[in-house]
Amino acid sequence: MDLQQRINAFVKLGEFIGQFSTDGFQNNENVSANNLFFEGFKHQIKLAHEHNGWFTKENISFSLMGWSKSLNNHSIEQWLTPYKFENVIPKKVAIIMAGNIPLVGFHDFISVLISGHSVIVKQSSNDKHLLPYLAKYLEYIEPDFKGTITFTEEKLTNFDAVIATGSDNTSRYFEHYFRGKPSIIRKNRNSVAILTGKETDEELTALSEDIFRYYGLGCRNVSKLFVPKDYDFDAFFKGLYEWHPIINQNKYANNYDYNKAVYLMSEFDLLENGFLMIKEDVSYGSPIATLFYEYYNDLEALKKHVKENSQNIQCVVSKGVIEDSVAFGQTQKPNLWDYADNVDTIAFLLKI
Repeated sequence: MDLQQRINAFVKLGEFIGQFSTDGFQNNENVSANNLFFEGFKHQIKLAHEHNGWFTKENISFSLMGWSKSLNNHSIEQWLTPYKFENVIPKKVAIIMAGNIPLVGFHDFISVLISGHSVIVKQSSNDKHLLPYLAKYLEYIEPDFKGTITFTEEKLTNFDAVIATGSDNTSRYFEHYFRGKPSIIRKNRNSVAILTGKETDEELTALSEDIFRYYGLGCRNVSKLFVPKDYDFDAFFKGLYEWHPIINQNKYANNYDYNKAVYLMSEFDLLENGFLMIKEDVSYGSPIATLFYEYYNDLEALKKHVKENSQNIQCVVSKGVIEDSVAFGQTQKPNLWDYADNVDTIAFLLKI
């Protein structure tokens, strides 16, 4: 199977996924093998939500929409053009996936396969319904993928390299267990936004997408703000208001109530609007329904601070304050070449 075959298969997969990127689901009879797989994937989406309450139909559809927009010829070719695939010797690459948001390990999955390697997937118990079904679809439309995709719940054995995502604690275990193997080990990271007080209402509303999408559970979700001294939070809270129905989700509401009670009993100062609390804190990772903030006096000093703490930060959202920062509302819409932790997965896979 050559590279173009693999690209063609993923383009077809993108067309299949695209049918599930809206709430209503749109059955397109022109999609390859749709009569065999459409209803089955609807069922897997239902099972995914029943198994994990955070995986709402809306959030699963949002994830699928992003992948359907990425898996087209133009985007894939733009992604892969800088690399040379001619001399790849197929290896077995193990992937240990997180389960915080729907299909969070999908980029690693397609990267391994499109590079010409075989993949051994160890999924999180929180996200185990969607990817195996998509793998079956992939094998059906491109039979040469058969034998290259394995899912396991057992101890990983017989592999040549590994990509593992987990917490700071599990990463230490991964680094010890996989020593001697080529590896990418990902740790906890969070995303931040830098506000100057000059943001428009539209930009602050867009920022709310970066904060609340997937209930804030993704590493690309903004969990902390840097704001100038004496920043007026009224406009910020106004920009968030369209997300107020989020408090009607039981799991989110339970976290909101619990964390609010903890903060009040601890006599922490906080601001809240009925569905989000903001608390002054130097940490990067805030609990669900909470956003941390930190004041700054000097933008240049803040830029230096952010650079020095880059190992804790996945994305920086700003209006051009930081070079290569992400625009408001775009953190959950990465391109194929926006690599997690800024580690080039394809370059790694081509040299193992």
